[in-house]
Amino acid sequence: MHQHLDHNLDNPEFLDGQGCALCETGQFAEAVKTFDRAITLDPTYCKAWNNRGNALGGMQRSAEALASYDRAVALNPEYHQAWFNRGLLLAEMMAYGNALESYERAIALHPDPRYFHAREDIWLKRKLYTV
Repeated sequence: MHQHLDHNLDNPEFLDGQGCALCETGQFAEAVKTFDRAITLDPTYCKAWNNRGNALGGMQRSAEALASYDRAVALNPEYHQAWFNRGLLLAEMMAYGNALESYERAIALHPDPRYFHAREDIWLKRKLYTV
């Protein structure tokens, strides 16, 4: 059993799942360490970069979170969830124009209703929404 666990600690996907579980319980600092380990094992693993951004955002470390999302979409420009998360963070930072651009990218890749709702929220905040 212990040998199996050690093997999993060398598996970026396993570590990513562990990091997500840590985020769900609010253990963001430990989650970042876990995502960092996954990224060390596979620097091109865009899912871990995205989830690292989520954990950093949970710690109010916005600049670092944005850099993680930027890395995720640089590695995989079609990763709609990372574009969406990037937009959410930018909206929190009140960078509405950039948030809108990120939402537009997410919608173009995957027309999820959550993405449309987030875009409409930005339109309202920018007073661009007309009925």
